Amino acid sequence: MSNPTAAMLVIGDEILSGRTRDANMHHLAGQLTEAGIDLREVRVVSDDAPAIISAVKALSAAYDTVFTSGGIGPTHDDITADCIAAAFDDHIDVRDDARALLAAHYAKTGSELNEARLRMARIPDSATLIDNPVSVAPGFTVQNVHVMAGVPSVFQAMVATVLPTLTGGAPLMSRTLRIDRGEGDIAGPLGALAAEFSDLSIGSYPFQKDGKFGANIVMRGTDEARLETALSQLETLFAE
Repeated sequence: MSNPTAAMLVIGDEILSGRTRDANMHHLAGQLTEAGIDLREVRVVSDDAPAIISAVKALSAAYDTVFTSGGIGPTHDDITADCIAAAFDDHIDVRDDARALLAAHYAKTGSELNEARLRMARIPDSATLIDNPVSVAPGFTVQNVHVMAGVPSVFQAMVATVLPTLTGGAPLMSRTLRIDRGEGDIAGPLGALAAEFSDLSIGSYPFQKDGKFGANIVMRGTDEARLETALSQLETLFAE
């Protein structure tokens, strides 16, 4: 039985402009690998409502689970919550449960729960809240889409909240072998090996060091015995 599938939607002009380096995809990929959930696609879209809505609809239909990051803060360009509601034809407004969380937090810190901060309590009617132990403002889940903050520390905390609720599969394992030959020299035999072990993912990642060319061959799969057999054949194939 194949593992459940997932996709990630990264939202924000600052990512596409190069101003901000996204760290959330790397974290999510590692967490999903350990949980036995295959991350199959990552999209990055701007702060544009039609683009966000279209991407959410497509990814939600194509994969078991979707994670979004970014666009749920207090400023005018934080439009993700409204876009999620539109994608699922859901009503959205300030919800009492989210408002209560924010009110308690800002009362404790002595800050005002002003109109801008209340934007973070705008949640679709059908959504369930995702706990945010870092800065309180919640994420939320609608159907199979988990909507999370873009701030890495908050995103990671929300992932930790959501992952235990998902059904995983077999964790993905990997084996790596460095071969000090150029890809042009190893491509033929490597392709034949990949065809023989079609149940594994076998990739070649070239490098150049001290004037020498080579490749790291990475094999991934959920069956440890198959991985070990493939690694043994790979070592024999390219033995010096």
